[in-house]
Amino acid sequence: MSEPGRESEAMVAALARMVAIATRFVAADRADPVRETLEAEHAHDALELALPQQGRPLDEVLDALERVLLATPATAGSRFWNQLFGGREAAATVADMLASLANNSMYTYKVAGPQVLIENLLAERMMAIAGFAGGEATFAPGGSLSNLVALLVARGEAIPEARSAGVDARRYRIYTSSESHYSIRKAAMVAGIGREHCVAVEVDAAGRLDPSALDARLRADRAAGLLPILVNATAGTTVRGAFDPIDAVADVCAEHGVWLHVDGAFGGTLLLSDAGRPLLAGLERADSFTWDAHKLMGVPLLCSIVMVRRAGLLTHHLGECASYLFQGDTDALNPGTRSLQCGRRNDALKLWAAWQTYGDAGWARRVERQLGLAQQLAARIEAHPRLELVEPPPSLNVCFRVPGVDAAAICARLAETRRQLVGYGTVRGEVVIRAAVVDPAHDAADLATLLDDVAAAADAIAAG
Repeated sequence: MSEPGRESEAMVAALARMVAIATRFVAADRADPVRETLEAEHAHDALELALPQQGRPLDEVLDALERVLLATPATAGSRFWNQLFGGREAAATVADMLASLANNSMYTYKVAGPQVLIENLLAERMMAIAGFAGGEATFAPGGSLSNLVALLVARGEAIPEARSAGVDARRYRIYTSSESHYSIRKAAMVAGIGREHCVAVEVDAAGRLDPSALDARLRADRAAGLLPILVNATAGTTVRGAFDPIDAVADVCAEHGVWLHVDGAFGGTLLLSDAGRPLLAGLERADSFTWDAHKLMGVPLLCSIVMVRRAGLLTHHLGECASYLFQGDTDALNPGTRSLQCGRRNDALKLWAAWQTYGDAGWARRVERQLGLAQQLAARIEAHPRLELVEPPPSLNVCFRVPGVDAAAICARLAETRRQLVGYGTVRGEVVIRAAVVDPAHDAADLATLLDDVAAAADAIAAG
């Protein structure tokens, strides 16, 4: 702990150490892309995680931080395929660190200054790209919270008294595909609609929401006296990377007068490329849209935006009077008036820095490269003597199997032997391997190594 009056000196020293720690950490990603798993029951003692009675010297604390970092799974290594994010963008990473250093809360221009202008610029650009020009947007800590914001606004539009008086959940329903993200059910719980009243609509053979099944569900529920609140269409499902047919779903929603939300947390970034944009055809007809930049745009976690088509709805349904906080400027310069949060971290600066690096043309090239790499991985699987492709990848998720060998066991062995970090999921009732092709640092050699390692792990399991 630094002495009073010496905090700035301690900060300068800490920042110098941070550069050294960060440099070693990045080097470790290259040298050791799948770190040894430190089991939870041993981590407390091995890393000395206990909170002390007395404070420790700064150097000791920084040493402990480095030990923790080097025991943490690498998400920017060449063998990480496990999540819908991965890799590291230099400018965005530095901007994220500097946002912590500045430590501004993004509720007023008075406190955040030009950071608010940056957030507004990004919101305007992303709304224009999505076909929501003239709408309203806010950044949120992740796609789950963005989806919740959309549901709260839709609930307020359908049930004007909900914000003040709450809801009688027995009457209300929301609809989403059986393969959508679990955050939709969770949002139903938080919004007082209830998980039981989140209707899982059937999907087609490709894992896309079936518009005719949705229409039938809406008609039956209307006839039973129930009130539909929101329909969620997914642009890039978690396991298969499938895109619901937004245009056809919008037709159904228009006929029934129901709010249409599109969860593009994963797939929204495909809007940045002519090759990917057709997968989101009809998005301009939606009422709200979630888009995570921390996934395919590669900025550090978290960075999500939720937008609504009609300006003023976020402020109307989320804003509160707080004279102790909103003491000047217009609502346009006070993002807290349209946010679910009060204190809010600066998630815009890192995205702005990445956009400065890429530009619109660079984003398009990035998206097109990843789509091509996913197709290349699928072709390699089809040509491999031991592997089978489950289905052609609709976007960036490639699902495959090793016939006769349990997919979960293969993924576990790959992690235990420190060869690859790759996940599994369920497709048409079968557990399969899912590789998310999201890191632009991956290349053809990485694809080949992944498949060779999968085959070797399967052979080892089969041999007992």
